[in-house]
Amino acid sequence: MARKQVSKRYERHKDSPVPKGRLLAIGGSEDKGNSELSDEQKQNSGFIKEEILKRFVDELKGDNPTVLVVPTASGEPEESAKDYIKVFSDLGVKKIEILDIRTRQDALNPEGCEMVERASGIMFTGGDQLRLTSILGGTAVLQLMKERYTYDNIIIAGTSAGAAAMSTPMIYEGDTEGGYIKGDVRITTGLEFMRDVAIDTHFIARGRIVRMSQAIATNPGCIGIGLEEDTAILVTEGKEMEVIGSGLITVVDGSNISHTNIYEIKTGETFTVRDLKVHLLSNGQRYTLPIYDQLHI
Repeated sequence: MARKQVSKRYERHKDSPVPKGRLLAIGGSEDKGNSELSDEQKQNSGFIKEEILKRFVDELKGDNPTVLVVPTASGEPEESAKDYIKVFSDLGVKKIEILDIRTRQDALNPEGCEMVERASGIMFTGGDQLRLTSILGGTAVLQLMKERYTYDNIIIAGTSAGAAAMSTPMIYEGDTEGGYIKGDVRITTGLEFMRDVAIDTHFIARGRIVRMSQAIATNPGCIGIGLEEDTAILVTEGKEMEVIGSGLITVVDGSNISHTNIYEIKTGETFTVRDLKVHLLSNGQRYTLPIYDQLHI
């Protein structure tokens, strides 16, 4: 099989595995400054309107930077794109483009790669993470995004499904409300901006700690990151994590699991796992992901 074509950027820097770009993974329902505050936001004395999206804009580099909105995950991409055009315009961004990829055929259009090359920041909207990975997976436009994340000073953000798709493994479905039955949690390969990390969103609001625990029990070498709504992580150097927003981040570490029966029980039975380590982190907290350095393309 022939090797994939790669650009001169890769050939110049193929010995540099630490990404120069930054990732902003958002748990969904981030404040856009255009709706009533939730009860949780009202009760949080440290709440800052549009805090997460302001941080995205602050992280953009260059004069008059371009933001590229990718609404591929959404079933209503035009509406999703409009929301971000408005909020980014209100935050002072003058150049906003829409990468309107809805099918595999759309993803083959070379104009998509040209738009990715122009971008100082990329924003994946919410929707369905399986739609996002099945349309973009293995395409030149995704390869270029990962290449730019590795070697260029760019910020790549995703909210809800757009955040869940950033990692590998990627959780995309759960049959039961809690995810406590073996086989209920569906996992596939994500966009692979982060490896050996599983990201789940709307984490506390939708009670997803058990389904994340099942995902980590099946592969304790992964770290689980649960993102609550209006809460995000900013990841630099591929593993240095800062919490932003009004809620909590849940970190599920399975490296010291002492026992699990996940490999012994049958599909449809409840699972056991002991000695999971869980961290709850609030705004401003930092955490180093215990993962190995690796090439991110």
